[in-house]
Amino acid sequence: MSSSIVIALPKIEDAKKIRTILVRHGLSVASVCNTVSKALASMSELDSGVLICGYKLPDGYYKDVLDDLPQYFEMLLLASAKVISEAPNCIETVEMPFKAGNLIEDVNEMLCRISRRIRKEKKKPRLRTESEQKYILDAKSLIMEKNHMSEEEAYRYIQKCSMDSGTNMVETAQMMLMLMCES
Repeated sequence: MSSSIVIALPKIEDAKKIRTILVRHGLSVASVCNTVSKALASMSELDSGVLICGYKLPDGYYKDVLDDLPQYFEMLLLASAKVISEAPNCIETVEMPFKAGNLIEDVNEMLCRISRRIRKEKKKPRLRTESEQKYILDAKSLIMEKNHMSEEEAYRYIQKCSMDSGTNMVETAQMMLMLMCES
C-alpha cells in the first residue's frame, strides 16, 4: 500500500507551487485540483495518503470533505489563524502564510502516522466466521469424546496439528472431522 498526496486549493496555481515544493523534498503528489469533488475522486483511486486542503473551494468547504475522507487518509488544512482556531481537532493545520519546512515536516509526520496505522491494522488477526468457529468446536468435541481429552487439550491438539501441517486451524478442523467421521 503506497501513500500519496492530493492537493486541493481554490487557485490551481497555488496547488501546483505546493506540489513543486513537496516533489523537491521527495514526496509523491498524486493529484492537484481545485474542487472538493475532484479531490474526493482522486483519493478514491488511492490506497492512503494526505489531503492538503484549503478552507474554501468552489464547490464546498474543507468540512464537506471530512465526512467522506477515505479510511487511510488524513487532512492537512492550510488556512488563516482564525479558521484554524475553529477547526476540529481531528485534522492537522498549517497557518498561512507557511514556511516550506513546516509543511514538509507535517506531511512527513502524517504519512508516517498513516503507515503505522496500516501496519497495525494488518497485524490484527482476522475474526472467524460462525461457520469457521463451528468447525473448530465440532472437531474439538469429537476429539474430546474419542480421545478422552479436556477441552483445552483438544484445542491444543488441533492447534499443534495445524502448525505441523502448515494449514490454518479451520482447515485442520475440517480435515479432522472428515477423517474421524469416515472411521
